[in-house]
Amino acid sequence: MEKRELGKTGLKVSALGFGASPLGNVFGDVPLSDSIASVRRALDLGINFFDTSPYYGGTVSEKVLGECFKAIGVPRDQIIVSTKCGRYVEGFDFSAERVTRSIDESLTRLGLDYVDILQCHDIEFVSLDQIVNETIPALQKIKETGKARFIGITGLPLDVYTYVLDRVPPGSVDVILSYCHFGINDSTLVDLIPYLKSKGVGVISASPLAMGLLTDSGPPAWHPASDELKSACKLAAEHCRKKGKKITKIAMQYCLSNKDISTVLVGMNSSTQENVAAILELSSNGIDKELLDELENILEPVKNQTWPSGIQQS
Repeated sequence: MEKRELGKTGLKVSALGFGASPLGNVFGDVPLSDSIASVRRALDLGINFFDTSPYYGGTVSEKVLGECFKAIGVPRDQIIVSTKCGRYVEGFDFSAERVTRSIDESLTRLGLDYVDILQCHDIEFVSLDQIVNETIPALQKIKETGKARFIGITGLPLDVYTYVLDRVPPGSVDVILSYCHFGINDSTLVDLIPYLKSKGVGVISASPLAMGLLTDSGPPAWHPASDELKSACKLAAEHCRKKGKKITKIAMQYCLSNKDISTVLVGMNSSTQENVAAILELSSNGIDKELLDELENILEPVKNQTWPSGIQQS
């Protein structure tokens, strides 16, 4: 498994990251034995980056991931663990008091003394000025205690990153986690990468399958994409099937092909092996350029189409 530098952190993360939200039973019940097997298999395949949040499954994901680490007995220096703060099943709270309490709660559930990355979870749902003036300074104090080595921010709209990074002291934010903005249907994250590099910020991308849009089964009923976007992605998946291919594999390969993105997070459970197989095939054979061109043509009418997320910022 290829390892990539994560911004200026000095961390070398696996090109494919383990998204632990499925461990929180958010897509259906997962027996603990299956979760342990999935984490063990990921480690065996060279995945060293694990991402979770207290929001996933109402703290269940963190607790189960911690139980997996304990059951396997993985050495702490061989894993890079990221969790989040500010978003909980009961709502959003990015106050200094809450995020300071949050890290202690997360460490207890994970069974760890520190996390490598602590991220503000979906900052577009609160005033970005609060993130700048209250939350990031609180996270810096947490960093000083050693409970988190690096600080990050996450969200869907890309402009939240420039707003925050332009207003905090240099080096205050080490990484960003963007989702649904680097894939076959939406590659707008690429335009932001030079800016992020200039700020010394590492880039994590998530949801390479666009929350189910780029799958044979299609997105869940609650997916916020337009009907036009859903229809185009369905056509793309059907085109792959007719050629005896899987859209999930080429979608994964596309996301992993950009070396400026340090790691691509995928929610993992039983699909771990298939995801890693896509990487190994990419490294040896390269991406199917003809099929990629055909899919991009199908998706051209909806290219870079997204959906609203968060509150109206003043």
